[in-house]
Amino acid sequence: MPEFINDDTFGSYFETFQHTAWRLETRRGYNSDRAGEKYRQFMETGTVPNDLHRPWCANITAQTAQGKRIERVRIMDRPPTSEQLFLLASAASNSEAGEDIRNLWRPDAEKLRLPAVDFWLFDSRRALVLHFDSADEYLGAELVDDPARIVGFCQIRDAAWHYATPREEFVAQVASTV
Repeated sequence: MPEFINDDTFGSYFETFQHTAWRLETRRGYNSDRAGEKYRQFMETGTVPNDLHRPWCANITAQTAQGKRIERVRIMDRPPTSEQLFLLASAASNSEAGEDIRNLWRPDAEKLRLPAVDFWLFDSRRALVLHFDSADEYLGAELVDDPARIVGFCQIRDAAWHYATPREEFVAQVASTV
């Protein structure tokens, strides 16, 4: 069992990184999303509110104003799950705040042999590996600073980022298949 960081310190990693914060999302859905009001509204209306007022978006704006980059690649099923469609719609606020979110079809991720692991990589020096149970419930984050593992995460990032499609282009791809 990995050793998890204290969840109270999780947010500090997004305030103290120097250059880049990069995320890979591989799950088909997250229990925390399904339990929220925003997801329920999306399931009823197909839309999500612009929520740039969230602390996450405020931090993205502050960090990117300093020249830092916050980037993410989401692996998407074909066809996307309802949870993935929700995340695609919700990403509009994050993108508007300054986060560069891209998407990659799962078959393409499999061809690249990307692992089914969710993680944040900070400054190519440390990572937070996010652990979930079989019901998509978040269990905790494992801090990784072992250089060999970090190099592996950097290789994953480089491959995923190279082949991922910017969010707006991806939205058009998904819309054309519905």
